[in-house]
Amino acid sequence: MATPTLERITVYPVKSLDPHRTLERVEVREDGGLAYDREFAIVDESGEYVNGKNEPRVHALRSWFDPKAGRLTLRGPDGDPAAFDLEAVDAIESWLAEFFGRPVELRRNERGGFPDDTHASGPTLVAEATVEAVAGWFDGIDADEMERRLRPNLVVSGVEAFWEDRLYADRETAVAFRVGDCEFLGSNPCQRCVVPTRDPETGEETPGFRERFVEKRRETLPVWADDAWFDHHFRLMVNTFVPAGSVGETLRVGDELEILGERPYPE
Repeated sequence: MATPTLERITVYPVKSLDPHRTLERVEVREDGGLAYDREFAIVDESGEYVNGKNEPRVHALRSWFDPKAGRLTLRGPDGDPAAFDLEAVDAIESWLAEFFGRPVELRRNERGGFPDDTHASGPTLVAEATVEAVAGWFDGIDADEMERRLRPNLVVSGVEAFWEDRLYADRETAVAFRVGDCEFLGSNPCQRCVVPTRDPETGEETPGFRERFVEKRRETLPVWADDAWFDHHFRLMVNTFVPAGSVGETLRVGDELEILGERPYPE
């Protein structure tokens, strides 16, 4: 029987922009996030995130991240790439303001980034087989595109589809698991927003995506999933907590995963 293994680590250096998938190792930060993940966020004048949920032009914005060089490169649909030193915040903001046609601010949080779930703020996790299975629900969407739609941090190989549904329990209980030297607490199945329903490159909505997803998720929900979480079935991946003892530890591609058992749900 195959061993659950960390197959890929993906971070999203600027919240809502493109993934950075080439990491072989990554450190767990103080507030529970992974190094570089959602370290930057674009906000408008009212302090609201500028993201794919509320700004269609986000989908037309390509980004590349080079952690060794400390460089962020941005490109709009009709222009040349523009490379910036990460410390050149004013220059990045000026470029983004021109792209969006309104003033924006680039915020930075190196302690743990800007997670969607500020309570269970650890990395999200999904099985590689889950991504492949969900891609199979839709014509014309392969596993790579589905992974870009779902935007997980950790992808696990060597397990069956929906294995990650073993990593949460009820609303009073978390599931502890270890990845290499890092321990995590599985919290809940991630509630999805509108983003997975759209093509990650164009922002074009896939007709009937949510309805098809909900139908198939209901049909394939494994017996080990706690259905108390499923007030609706537009949920996939696992949100996590990071115990204090894992802060500063390093995750590595190839690390094995071990389920340790249930723990009280963190306050």
